[in-house]
Order: sequence, then C-alpha cells, then structure tokens
Amino acid sequence: MRAVLTRVSRASVTVDGEVVGAIDGGATGGILALVGVGRDDAPEAWRTMARKIAELRILEGEASAVEAGAPVLVVSQFTLLGATARGRRPSWSAAAPAERAEPVIERIVAELRDRGLTVATGRFGAMMRVDSANEGPFTVLVEC
Repeated sequence: MRAVLTRVSRASVTVDGEVVGAIDGGATGGILALVGVGRDDAPEAWRTMARKIAELRILEGEASAVEAGAPVLVVSQFTLLGATARGRRPSWSAAAPAERAEPVIERIVAELRDRGLTVATGRFGAMMRVDSANEGPFTVLVEC
C-alpha cells in the first residue's frame, strides 16, 4: 500500500462538475491523502496506513492531524502502484482489483473518523479532478 500525503490549506475532488469532497485546513492546514491499495498488501496494512495518516507529524509546528484536529481528504489512486522500470507504459499489475481495494479505502476512512477526524473522500472508480493548495510544499510518500 502506498500513499502520498500532502499538507494543504484546502483541497477538493470534483466528479462530473460536482464537488464530491472538500476540506479547508484553516490555520493549521489539512492533509490530502492519495492512497493506492496493492494486490499483495498484508491484511492489516490498512490499519497501519490509517495510523500514519492520522499521526505523522507533517502539519505546521510538527503537529499530526489528530493533534491539530485537521481535516483529511482521502482519494483512492491505484496509479500509485504503477511500475515504470521497464518500457514506456506503466504496469498496473501490482494494484489491487477494485472489488478488493474499495473496502480497504473505506476501512481507512472509517478508522480516521473513529479517531475523531473530519474526513472527506473522492468517489471510488470515478474520473476525478483533484484540486489542492499545497503548503510548504510538504509532501511525503508512505509505504505500508
């Protein structure tokens, strides 16, 4: 499982001209989490990923999302599992199929909400436009 976590002042996801998820990070900022689920991920990898999204100290003043009460926008992104070492076309064979990946993303979102965070989401499997105002810029790659 891979995620790209970016500190943002705001972020949103639009599908077919409709905003389906948005966050406003206010003074402390928020986190845009692009999450890719792998075919060979350990059964409990989602739990580790949720913990990292919630607890990594990547916000202003080295605060975590939980400490700052910062909002999180979670967007499923299988393309993070693309292999580009060979040829000119990425291979998606490492990405989990949709019927396996969607419940994993839902578990991550539920766990973040259980931790008291405000969580917005994209729409699984849709063509999404993701807009963000990155702060720093501060972006980290997380692998579980």
